[in-house]
Amino acid sequence: MDREERRTQEHGLEALYRAHAAEALRLGYLLTGERTLAEDLVQEAFVKVLGRFHDLRNKDAFWWYLRRTIVNLSSSTFRRRRVERAWLSSQRPDETAPAHGDLGERERLRHALMKLRPEQRVAIVLRFYEDLSEADTAEALGVPLGTVKSSVSRGLERLRQELPDDAPDDGEDER
Repeated sequence: MDREERRTQEHGLEALYRAHAAEALRLGYLLTGERTLAEDLVQEAFVKVLGRFHDLRNKDAFWWYLRRTIVNLSSSTFRRRRVERAWLSSQRPDETAPAHGDLGERERLRHALMKLRPEQRVAIVLRFYEDLSEADTAEALGVPLGTVKSSVSRGLERLRQELPDDAPDDGEDER
């Protein structure tokens, strides 16, 4: 490959990064709840997808490949953390988690999302934040449609439990 071809290719890759970086970072943050972890996952996802860019079947579907890679890396990270925590907990006595104060509606929602199982969180984020249909969510996750439906349903039920309505009941009068 000569210099001119390399320069043209680098410009194209830079354009892809600029076009998708912000959206990828938002997705990573919603999946992980941690900005620095999201940045790491997005960087790793870009490296993986761009490294295999010439092998992509449909180069116009770059965002789909990138999204899928971010979801997979997020799942791997949480799986790895689960194993590490299990090992650590077997090595030392249980520690209590710090209590959460009233941090505002966004923080309440983020905390509630982080309490969901990773599969449920991913399905809910793709379904409602990314506004994908159930079929598109199933395709993005590589799982059957029924799995997406049940993950979303169970995740929403858990969110309802975690985030009860603060409004008083309609039938009760406080006097």
